[in-house]
Amino acid sequence: MTWLITGGAGFIGAHVVRAMAAAGERIVVLDDLSTGSADRLPPDVPLETGTVLDRATVDRVLREHAVTGVVHIAGKKQVAESVARPLYYYRENVEGIRVLLEAAAEAGVGRFLFSSSAAVYGMPDVDLVTEDTPCAPINPYGESKLAGEWLVSAVGRAHSMATASLRYFNVAGAATPELGDAGVSNLVPMVFEKLDAGEPPRIFGDDYPTPDGTCVRDYIHVEDIASAHVAAARRLAADPAASLVLNIGRGEGVSVSEMIDVIRDVTGHRDAAAETTGRRPGDPARVVAAADRIRAELGWTARHGVKEMVASAWAGWRLRHP
Repeated sequence: MTWLITGGAGFIGAHVVRAMAAAGERIVVLDDLSTGSADRLPPDVPLETGTVLDRATVDRVLREHAVTGVVHIAGKKQVAESVARPLYYYRENVEGIRVLLEAAAEAGVGRFLFSSSAAVYGMPDVDLVTEDTPCAPINPYGESKLAGEWLVSAVGRAHSMATASLRYFNVAGAATPELGDAGVSNLVPMVFEKLDAGEPPRIFGDDYPTPDGTCVRDYIHVEDIASAHVAAARRLAADPAASLVLNIGRGEGVSVSEMIDVIRDVTGHRDAAAETTGRRPGDPARVVAAADRIRAELGWTARHGVKEMVASAWAGWRLRHP
C-alpha cells in the first residue's frame, strides 16, 4: 500500500510524513514547494514536484507509484489572504481537491484523508464545538475547506472510497527545530516575532465574554496532528466503508492572555508587557473542540500540553532566527 501525501513538504505535511513513515507506511509526496521545502523530508521518501491542479502530473504520480490512498494536505490557509483573494482560494483549495479526487477515483484509489479546519464552524456560540455543530464559515478559507469536505464525502459515496475529513484546531509546536513553522501568521510565532523586535505582543480585544476578556482557543501540538493522521489512515485501510468527519483538538481552552504568559515564561521574556488593541473583525470569543468522537472512532487522544508546544516552537524559531 502506498500513500500519496500532498503538501508533504510543508509545516504540517512534513510532520505527517515523518509520523506515517515511522509507522511503516510507504509514502510519496507531491508538493509544489511554494511554501514547503524539500529538506523537510526524509531522504528515502520520494518527492514529486508539482501541483494538484495539474491533472497530468497527478495521474502520472498515482500510476507510477501505484498509489492506493491519498492524504490531502496541500492548500492555501491564510484567512486574511482568502478575504482579499477569494478566487485564488477557491481555485487552489476547491478546484485543487476536485482535480485530485477525480484522478483518484478514476485510478481506483480506495482511501482519501482530507486535512480540513475548525474554520468551517465560523463563530460557534457553544462551549465545546462538536462535529454536529452547524458549519457557518465566515471567510473564503473556511468556505473552501467546507466545500472540500462536501466533495470528499460525495465522491466517497459515489466511488466506494473510504474517507475522512480531519478538522484541525489551532496548531502549534514542532517535532524537531528543523520542522518548525516558518510562517508568522499564528499567535505563537507572532508573539515570538514581537519579542525578538523588542516590541509588545499584541492582544486583539480584551472585552470578550471570557474569564480574562481575551479570546479562548484550543491549541494542538503538530505532533498530535500527525499521530491523528496515522490513526485515521489505519482506520481507512481497515474499514472500506468509513466516512468520517472528526475534530482534532485537546478539548481544553487557553486564552490569548494565558498563552502569552506561557510564551513569556518559556522564552525568558517575563517582563514583556502586552499591548491591547481593538478586536479583529470575525474573531469569535471561544472556539474549543469536543474531542470525544475522535477518541471513540480512532482511539486517539492528544498527548502534548501547551508548554511543550511553545518550547518546541521556540526551539524552531531560534534555529531560524539565531
